[in-house]
Amino acid sequence: MMESIKKLRELTGAGMMDVKKALSDAGNDEEKAIALLRERGIVKAAKKADREAKEGLVRFVVDGKRAAMVEVNSETDFVARNSDFQALVEQVAQAALRAGSNDVEALRNFTLENGETVANTVAAAAGKIGENLVLNRVAYIEAGEGEQVAGYVHSNGKIGVLVQLAGGTEAQAKDVALHVAAERPQYLSREEVDASDLDKEREILTNKALNEGKPQQIVEKIVAGQLGKFYEERVLPEQRFVKDNSVTVGQYLGNATVRRFVRFEVGA
Repeated sequence: MMESIKKLRELTGAGMMDVKKALSDAGNDEEKAIALLRERGIVKAAKKADREAKEGLVRFVVDGKRAAMVEVNSETDFVARNSDFQALVEQVAQAALRAGSNDVEALRNFTLENGETVANTVAAAAGKIGENLVLNRVAYIEAGEGEQVAGYVHSNGKIGVLVQLAGGTEAQAKDVALHVAAERPQYLSREEVDASDLDKEREILTNKALNEGKPQQIVEKIVAGQLGKFYEERVLPEQRFVKDNSVTVGQYLGNATVRRFVRFEVGA
């Protein structure tokens, strides 16, 4: 059995689990197994696997307090606008919700209702469409008691966000998801900011102030003020709310708190 698996992997370029399943389905007949792999598009997909897939789509699914989001890449934007590809991404997003995992490998190995794995389904679509297709990322969120979960995908389908909100309303969760898509926050709080990034920014601002001839005794105050701007640009609650710049996101939310956000952008 292992010799047959090795042989077919070399002949087709398909993965071990795909070859093993094909052999099992074919009753260990190697020629029938190769035919099955071809029918499933796995041989064709393997030949395309070294081609870069930098385009694609993001899709999310929300079901009550559960949400999932996936990014599936294609080689060209033309294929990303193909209805078959869009249906595939929607199918993968639905599978991600059922799989309930943030592990992309677990999703690839997840079995769909038709008995095929997500990986086989993507590979078969690649064979049909004629481009390398890649399941790139997955995110899964399950909100707790008193929490909301919402998603947003930009009109071009290339930017998607999931937000988990403690307290507040579903509408607020959706508004924050839209904000995250537009403003690209990096952190949920100042405490999350990477210390090395902060030290680097402080050094840059200090040297800039000194080079401008500012007195040493006031440089520290100047830098402290400018670091506030650094936080405002990167920390979600401190950013100016995209739908109303007169308030910050934190002020808009009031007593509600963002527990988690995930942002996918194709090509980023």
